[in-house]
Amino acid sequence: MFGLPLTFTVPLVLTALAALPAIWLLLRITPPQPRRVDFPPLKIMADLRPEQEMPARTPWWLLLLRLLLAAFLILAAAGPIWNPLAEDSNRSPLLIVLDNGFAAAHDWRDRMNLAAERIEAAGRDGRTVALVATAEAPAAIEPSSPATALERLRSLKPLPHLQDRQAHLDSVRRFLESTPDANIVWISDGVAGVDGQAFIDGLAQMAGGSRMTVLKSERAPALAVGGVENAGGRLNVRLLRPEPNGRDSGIVRALDLKSLPLADMRFAFDQNATETNVAFDLPTEIRNAIARIEILGEGSAGAVHLLDERGKRRRVGLVFGGTSDQAQPLLSPLYYIERALAPYSEIRNGRGAVADAVNQLIDEQVSVLVLADVGGLDRETMGRVTAFVEQGGLLLRFAGSRLAAGNDDLVPVRLRRGGRSLGGTLSWDTPKTFAPFTRESPYFGLAVPDEIGIRRQILAEPDGDLPSRTWAALADGTPIVTADKRGDGLIVLFHVTADTTWSNLPLSGLFVDMLRRTVSLAGASSDTNAEARNAENETVAPRLTLDGYGTYISPPATARAVTRNYTDRANGEHPPGFYGPVDSSLAVNALLPNDRLAPLNFAPLNARIAPLAGAQTVDLRMPLFMLALVLLIADTLASLWLGGHLSNLSGRLRRSGAAAGIALGVIALFNPPSDANAQERRSSMTMESSNPALVTRLAYVITGDTQVDETSRAGLAGLTQVLSQRTALSPGEPIGIDLSRDEVAFYPLIYWPVVASRPMPSEAAIRRLDAFMKGGGTVIFDTRDAFGNRPDGAPTAEGQALRRMLASLDIPELEPVPADHVLTKTFYILDSFPGRYATGQTWVEALPPVPEGEQNRPARSGDGVSPIIITSNDLAAAWAVGQRGEWLYPVVGSDQRQREFSYRSGVNIVMYALTGNYKADQVHVPALLERLGQ
Repeated sequence: MFGLPLTFTVPLVLTALAALPAIWLLLRITPPQPRRVDFPPLKIMADLRPEQEMPARTPWWLLLLRLLLAAFLILAAAGPIWNPLAEDSNRSPLLIVLDNGFAAAHDWRDRMNLAAERIEAAGRDGRTVALVATAEAPAAIEPSSPATALERLRSLKPLPHLQDRQAHLDSVRRFLESTPDANIVWISDGVAGVDGQAFIDGLAQMAGGSRMTVLKSERAPALAVGGVENAGGRLNVRLLRPEPNGRDSGIVRALDLKSLPLADMRFAFDQNATETNVAFDLPTEIRNAIARIEILGEGSAGAVHLLDERGKRRRVGLVFGGTSDQAQPLLSPLYYIERALAPYSEIRNGRGAVADAVNQLIDEQVSVLVLADVGGLDRETMGRVTAFVEQGGLLLRFAGSRLAAGNDDLVPVRLRRGGRSLGGTLSWDTPKTFAPFTRESPYFGLAVPDEIGIRRQILAEPDGDLPSRTWAALADGTPIVTADKRGDGLIVLFHVTADTTWSNLPLSGLFVDMLRRTVSLAGASSDTNAEARNAENETVAPRLTLDGYGTYISPPATARAVTRNYTDRANGEHPPGFYGPVDSSLAVNALLPNDRLAPLNFAPLNARIAPLAGAQTVDLRMPLFMLALVLLIADTLASLWLGGHLSNLSGRLRRSGAAAGIALGVIALFNPPSDANAQERRSSMTMESSNPALVTRLAYVITGDTQVDETSRAGLAGLTQVLSQRTALSPGEPIGIDLSRDEVAFYPLIYWPVVASRPMPSEAAIRRLDAFMKGGGTVIFDTRDAFGNRPDGAPTAEGQALRRMLASLDIPELEPVPADHVLTKTFYILDSFPGRYATGQTWVEALPPVPEGEQNRPARSGDGVSPIIITSNDLAAAWAVGQRGEWLYPVVGSDQRQREFSYRSGVNIVMYALTGNYKADQVHVPALLERLGQ
């Protein structure tokens, strides 16, 4: 407009500028400023003049000020836009294709702003808008209003996987068939997805040329971690970029499962390189603790690589039971084992005799101990190896003449001493090959070469457990690899030698794969029998996933479980992250180890290529409204000045200030300050009472029922007095809390009397209460209905209200307080928990069941405090005392000591909430038995 980059969203409002002359006429005249005249009674008649006074005209500067004010308001209402985005004037629909894979996360905000500018420009032109996010699942494309498109845009976020743009081609084709004049704007990240160039080729056939605009960076800026290999004494990280983009250096960080940094390394790309490597030269223990590799500052799921048990490098110790002349390359069985495991493990060779070598390797804390043809062990060494296995180690044994003649228990099955020869001059059969691996075997899925032949083996004695302990067998069904779990560890036996004397297995790639899978089981907590080893059928649910920025989040609702042997890259249903339990997690990453990032070639589209930069559009409405406000304030002050009110106002302020000073002086005179010590005491008492973190105090929920709330306050006050008199705890005065607004983390125990006539707490209050209980706090829900409740009758109104409340809380399984519960002995030894009534039941979180063969139930993990206690005995009424210490309510029951036992119940509950299950320790049993007289 007028040769300036300026436009108006509502240009018709500018016609109001024609009314400025009329406004000028209306504002010309203002009443004159009143003139002060002395009022002498005799002179007033002489000074009066008969002529009539006419009002003076408005000063020109005030008139100009008001005209500018009106003009600014009109211009602001017209919606002025500076440097508007140039759009087509044909009012055709607009299709925005937005890449939202992890490659777009680095500059996602700029992409969002650019898309919003395009949608707002379409709204100014009255065009409909359709939006497609390429990383999401394909769906029908429907044009909508710009406001709806903006709402949809704000809900988008980068997703943590490569997009499959080709999946959206059918939806785009149907949209273009229904709206052939539509214009397409593709905000691209410039990185090829899993479909490569297929989307561009398909889109070029449907649309192109002037109808399409591609907005992208000059060079795709993405960086990613392509793969991690824990080999050769170091952790090698492969870094990728789609093309040379000027981002040639940076820092790679290694973190553990708690996201604590372990090491940083700088990386640098060569000038025209798209790949580079970084090596972390760290001890094996630290390398095995690494769970996450990330590029600092990238903020993308592709710049994060997660490592699970498969990425850990085990320390493997090798011991050979043969003579020194056999311990030579190409002759020693250890040669084949070392060559097979060296790329995946840290190899340690034992030195000296067998016993010395075994003890040396155990002292070096190996994860896997390999005994190749080791027969007998002395008692001390046998004990150390047994302890090594039971504490979680993996013992891998290979057969040989010494093992065939030996006799020890460190084998998974009973062996038939002496070997079985096949194919020799005295044989009765030809060499046997492997049978296919069963689904229960950890080797399931490995291909068995036809050329493998077994000439000799150690046979296992048949028994009922032999099939469940067999991992691999020959074609005739005889076991060739067996395993058994001992304690927390595992014993695996290959029934052939580790060299080529009994078979040609060590010369095959199958031998490498079998050893690698066997060693990977070191430290695994899962059982090794059928379901635990069935990697094809076993599924693991997502535990912790990454968002598009590479940040840990809870798994989304769309995330699905994967099989234990899942090796594909992440996708929409399987986002990157950790799947399964913490001790045996499976890592899924955005990229596979051999993936590469490739740039897109937009030439087939013949589209207009524009930089990924906005038009820097400025909405002038707010600045104009602010100017109008400033002018309005200036006009108001000018009018007050011309009317003579400013001087009157300053006089009033001076008089008011003097009056306020006199009042303050009178107050200070009649209220002299106390001494400094008293003032300091008041200050400290005020701080202590206002800050609940400085003193332990009990809390109750304010229900809104005056009588119930007063009973709760008086009851907790009475219990506080008893606690101060009988225990080392000196709690402060109890306090009432409102869950919807008060912080509850300061209170260890909250008493909540259930009132059926009061409304349900809000969702915010329920969430805060749930967080309080999960954070270690305890809540006592008291329905106070034990007197009117009947075991076989309908639930009371209070009971129904409690059920509705608990339905929205995540509470554990409950049970009546068992006789051996810690709550019965935290301070006093009790068998019930009476209040005003003694017939109600008290419920707590259920304890674990009693293990078979044991008499006592184990204590819960952590501090063992139940987050919830439910009673109906009206505890607060039994505890309540008045100002003179009198009891406010009588107890209902035949036991004269019921009130005393109610106080003891309260003391036990408070001690239980504060100290946990320490009284469950066996060290307290003698004292408890002595108090019980047993």
